[in-house]
Amino acid sequence: MGSDRTATQESTTRARTRRAILDAAVARLSADHAASLADVAEAAGVGRTTVHRYFRERSDLLAAIGTDVRERVEAATARARLDDGPAPEALDRLCLEYFELGDRLMLLDDVPQFWAWSGLDEEEETPSDRALLALVRRGQQDGTLDPDVDSTWLQNVLWALLYAAWEQTREQNTPQHTALSLCLRTLRKATAA
Repeated sequence: MGSDRTATQESTTRARTRRAILDAAVARLSADHAASLADVAEAAGVGRTTVHRYFRERSDLLAAIGTDVRERVEAATARARLDDGPAPEALDRLCLEYFELGDRLMLLDDVPQFWAWSGLDEEEETPSDRALLALVRRGQQDGTLDPDVDSTWLQNVLWALLYAAWEQTREQNTPQHTALSLCLRTLRKATAA
C-alpha cells in the first residue's frame, strides 16, 4: 500500500516538474527564441540536469511544447462546447478559450523553424480545425453566420483576429480584456449573417 502511494506521489511530482519546465520554456522562448536549456532550467527553478532528464535535447523540448500546444488547443475546443447553442455564441466561447493560449500559439508562430524542430506539420488539419469548420458550416446553414463567406476564410479570420489581439497586448500594452473585447466585437461583425 505504501509503495503505491509513493509511486503515485513520484508520478505527480514528475508531472508537476515537467509542466513547470514546459511553462518556463514557453515564457523564456517567447522572450528570447535562442534561449538555451540552461536558461529554461533557470526560469523553471530547476537544475540543468533536471531539464536534461526530461528533455535530452532542445529539439525534444520543442517537440514536447508542440505536443502540449496541440493538446491544449484540443482541450480548449472541447471546453468551448461547439455543439451547444447558437453558432455565434459557440464561436465566442471558442475565441475566449483560444485567447488564453496566446503565449503558446504566438511562440509557434514567431519561430519559423519551430514546426520543423517539433516534428509537427503546420498544415495538417486537426480535430479542432474540423470542429471549428463544422461549427461555421452549422451557423451558415441555420442562418446565424454569413452564408456567403467560405468557412475556411472565417476560420482564418478567427486566427488573424486572435493574433491581432495577442499582438495588441504584447506590443501596445493594451489590457487583455480590452484586446479580447475588440477581437470578439470584430469577429461578430465579420461573421454576422
